[in-house]
Amino acid sequence: MTTPSKPTASQHQPPEYHNTPKSLATVYVKGIAMGAADIVPGVSGGTIALIAGIYERLIGALSRIGPHLWSIFRAEGGMRGIAAVWRHVDATFLLCLVLGIATSFATLAGIIKNLLDNQPLLIWSFFFGLVVATVVILLAEIKRWTLSRVALFGVGMVAAVVISTLPLLTTEPSLPYLFFAGAIAICAMILPGVSGSFILLLLGVYDTVLDAVHRLDIGIVATVMAGMVTGLLLFTRLLKWLLSHYYQGTLALLTGFIAGSLVKVWPWKVTTLATQAVHNVAPWHYPGGAQWPVTVGLIILGAVLVWLLSWWGARHEA
Repeated sequence: MTTPSKPTASQHQPPEYHNTPKSLATVYVKGIAMGAADIVPGVSGGTIALIAGIYERLIGALSRIGPHLWSIFRAEGGMRGIAAVWRHVDATFLLCLVLGIATSFATLAGIIKNLLDNQPLLIWSFFFGLVVATVVILLAEIKRWTLSRVALFGVGMVAAVVISTLPLLTTEPSLPYLFFAGAIAICAMILPGVSGSFILLLLGVYDTVLDAVHRLDIGIVATVMAGMVTGLLLFTRLLKWLLSHYYQGTLALLTGFIAGSLVKVWPWKVTTLATQAVHNVAPWHYPGGAQWPVTVGLIILGAVLVWLLSWWGARHEA
């Protein structure tokens, strides 16, 4: 019986990518767009990654992070080992993407939170157009509809609707609970159509996390980030395997998730004062009227921007 050979860095190398300054700047901008989407409860950064053409590269890079990196490092040793690990996990790409997301959180979190509090109809109209256009674009990517793909689309849509209509938890979060919430939320953030921010809202920690970012509360931020890293490393391997073996079926499922999230991003919402529950209403039942010129204009703007992002992503594949 032969003994398995010691793994080398070359055996583990990911696909080659040309990290030019222009391509990395493009990844950074896409990271900013992902971060802006993830701030809004109901919109997924994974959706932006998918239509921007970086989703598979992102899942592939994240799935290569694990204990085997030590073997790659030892195979080369020293600085060469560090460089081999860096290449293996596509770390330059991940770093630029994370910097873009962090920039978005640092600069846009306050603005978007203010809009959600004071101009909800306007911001939800914009994101509704964004999500509708995303669904249309992704449906066109499914080459052949089969019964199983239709079923997967339906499962994804129903799951997203159920998640979007769950009652919100109101709890005083402890650090272990924040760790758990971060692990669950990051799985949602990486799934197109399932909002990580909304999962944080469901778990009753959204305001706590957003305030901690504003106040630079390192304890809370570090705890949530540790949970996110843990959840990410466990979840991305499964997703990468599904995309590698059942791409069209997985795409149908993910598109169903996105379609189901339309329930959450419906622009015309009212809040019941007694329970603070939020309900979707018909546009003509919205207090103050449907405001058709503004809402339709913002819906169209969101849809056009998604189409442009999809076109730009196709021209600048990461």
